[in-house]
Amino acid sequence: MGFIKMSIMDVVDILLVAVIIYYIYKLIRGTQATSILAGILVIYISWVTARAFNMELMSGILGSVVNVGLIALIIIFQSEIRKFLQTLGTNSQQTGPLAFVYKLINNERRAKHEVIDEVIDPIVRAAGDMSRTLTGALIVIKQDGSLEDIIATGVKIDANITPSLIRNIFFKNSPLHDGAMVVSGGRITAAKCVLPSTKSEVPLHFGMRHRAAMGICEESDAIVVVVSEETGAISVAHKGKIARGLSETELKSELMRLGRVAEEKSAGGVEESAQEAAGLHEENK
Repeated sequence: MGFIKMSIMDVVDILLVAVIIYYIYKLIRGTQATSILAGILVIYISWVTARAFNMELMSGILGSVVNVGLIALIIIFQSEIRKFLQTLGTNSQQTGPLAFVYKLINNERRAKHEVIDEVIDPIVRAAGDMSRTLTGALIVIKQDGSLEDIIATGVKIDANITPSLIRNIFFKNSPLHDGAMVVSGGRITAAKCVLPSTKSEVPLHFGMRHRAAMGICEESDAIVVVVSEETGAISVAHKGKIARGLSETELKSELMRLGRVAEEKSAGGVEESAQEAAGLHEENK
């Protein structure tokens, strides 16, 4: 048997498919869609295995599931597919396909360095000031998962992160104080954004901000800072866990730790320590 012959177009074909798969993975990473995709892969591998061992009944049942898999994927991942097509169309129209590929790489690098001191310090200072004045706040810090649907519900800003700007956004008489502020790429991306409310059972004393913080954490890997308007208490929510009653020092430490955990996870690490530490904060509230 001779060697497999590959032309330049074959290499280009493989690279294009790899880029598409990579970007689709980035869109669903940190969301519930990742678990759904893993389940679909398990079903497909089971079907291939059943066929290899001539298990007629099992392969027939799993084959029926696989045959309608494309329609199921379109239904399940309709929001992710829409985001991908919107991003592809927007970038292709503005800068062309080559720059689009470069942007994918730059976004990955930028995401890994999003939670850094230049971002954390002004958020911590603003949260401390708003806590002392009983000014309610809801700040969402984007990680790897997409927040385009959330940003689309608010007012786009695209500004540097400064304590004074954050305080002005959440000032009680400001037209932008209702809803959440989104931080992405080291900048304030939007304000007055609408977050989904949690579907889990939470304590009755949780207000709308805390419920919204838990809700977005259930659907993404974002880090959320909450300042209570009633008590001034500062909280941090991430991955379905919430640490409440934090001081400014504890808030900075928590944000830096969660940022490091996110980077370790991007490099193939685990996040068990983050969940454990968040649980300890919750017990010591």
